[in-house]
Amino acid sequence: QVQLEESGGGLAQAGGSLRLSCAASGRTFSRYDFAWFRQAPGEEREFVAAVRGNDGRTYYADSVKGRFTISRDNAKNPVYLQMDSLKSGDTAVYYCAARTGKILSTIRSSNDYTYWGQGTQVTVSS
Repeated sequence: QVQLEESGGGLAQAGGSLRLSCAASGRTFSRYDFAWFRQAPGEEREFVAAVRGNDGRTYYADSVKGRFTISRDNAKNPVYLQMDSLKSGDTAVYYCAARTGKILSTIRSSNDYTYWGQGTQVTVSS
């Protein structure tokens, strides 16, 4: 059974940094796409970043491009999200998600992800 578990959330000041990790178990994940989504109170869940399983290419939401970096380490925790230059608008619950066998064009769609973690809270104070 696949399980994803996020860690690394917490409180940061605007302009600061946090690093999220996603630990996965239950499968060999080298060919899985992994993504981070976030959901702020009263808002819909939105795409943040993704890393493709077959070639390692990365994809970002415009709102985080240049500030966040997604990476993966297939030997350990499979995916990280380095968040720099944090803004108050980044405050949300961040979710790790995984999928396999899906087309590239849907990599930003939460509906196409099969496995989800429980989420970790990120709060940025201004």
